[in-house]
Amino acid sequence: MSTRDQILSAAVERQDVPFVVAMSGNAKGVTFSGAAGNAAPGRAAGEDTLFRIFSMTKAVGSTAAMILIDRGKLAFDTPVEAILPEFSQIQVIDRFEGDDPITRAPGTKATIEHLATHTSGLEYEFWNADVPKYLSATGHPSVLAGTKASLFYPMTCDPGTRWGYGLGIDWLGLVVEKVDGRRIDQFCREEIFEPLGMNDTMFEVPDSETERLAEVSMRDETGAFAPFEMAPPANPEVYGMGHALYGTAPDYLTFLRMFLNGGTLNGNRILSEAGVAEMLRDHMNGLRFEKMVSLAPPLTADCDPFPQTRRTHSFGFLRFEDDVPGMRAAGTQSWAGVCNTHYWFDPKNDTASVIMTQSLPFVEPRFMQLYEAYERAVYAESE
Repeated sequence: MSTRDQILSAAVERQDVPFVVAMSGNAKGVTFSGAAGNAAPGRAAGEDTLFRIFSMTKAVGSTAAMILIDRGKLAFDTPVEAILPEFSQIQVIDRFEGDDPITRAPGTKATIEHLATHTSGLEYEFWNADVPKYLSATGHPSVLAGTKASLFYPMTCDPGTRWGYGLGIDWLGLVVEKVDGRRIDQFCREEIFEPLGMNDTMFEVPDSETERLAEVSMRDETGAFAPFEMAPPANPEVYGMGHALYGTAPDYLTFLRMFLNGGTLNGNRILSEAGVAEMLRDHMNGLRFEKMVSLAPPLTADCDPFPQTRRTHSFGFLRFEDDVPGMRAAGTQSWAGVCNTHYWFDPKNDTASVIMTQSLPFVEPRFMQLYEAYERAVYAESE
């Protein structure tokens, strides 16, 4: 048993995770695949396990937009409202008078780049206290309602002034639809999934595949995991490219390996080499990633990966600007989904990995210790 296999098995035995699937690869292929525990009662976790990948969807949505930029059909600095006029309805929360929100027009126009880098001013209710207060006062639905109307969250600051994690990529998916003409699920299938052979990545899980779907667990007050119902909305009015996808570890590793190969894999080109370079550069224009402080501890802990490292945002990923000794190098791209599905790819060292379970809270310390141990083993075993 390899060190990585031992790390995965020990984490399940300690109940740091209910189960785990992890894979690594490079530009040429898969270099490691391991799993431990049961993804659902009586069903071992493995490469065929289907995950709700939630915010791992964001990188796919950003890649869809980058395909159009690569083809000259879209630009980073295009104002969102130039493509979607209804976006101009969105206002900034200026203040509250009692429980009543007072809003104003944004001082700058949000661009395509702002949407992709979480600098548009649109934030989730789990990370900015003004947003749940606004939703409660106005009766505005959650983004997980799956309706177009639900996407009209208020801005919490002027676009381009601060990093704040939210639903910019959901709007980016609507931009792709408007510019291209295909619905975003069709676009992703035809332009990304089918060319890469990502046959297990889907917007809806058909009845024939539900037995492969992992169970989500939440840690209860005793510290044990208990089943918890959580999933993207089924057959929504609009597919939110911030959260809509289901997929497997091998499929997502394939997606990451495409970037290590400069935009192509298995003879199918998704992006040009220049397009990949443009996508993966720092797009923050002087801003930096900001610690995400949780307003919902049962669902998520605070999120501040590698706090001693300079972090920015590319056009699809959190980007690391410094080497982390024994781990990822500067230029590494990374992110995750709320049920603790995580990934990174490191172009400098030609390595990519996924480590995935279905547990809450997101980024709880016990999971993050497993993540670090696995990542260190990836680099130690590749030396």
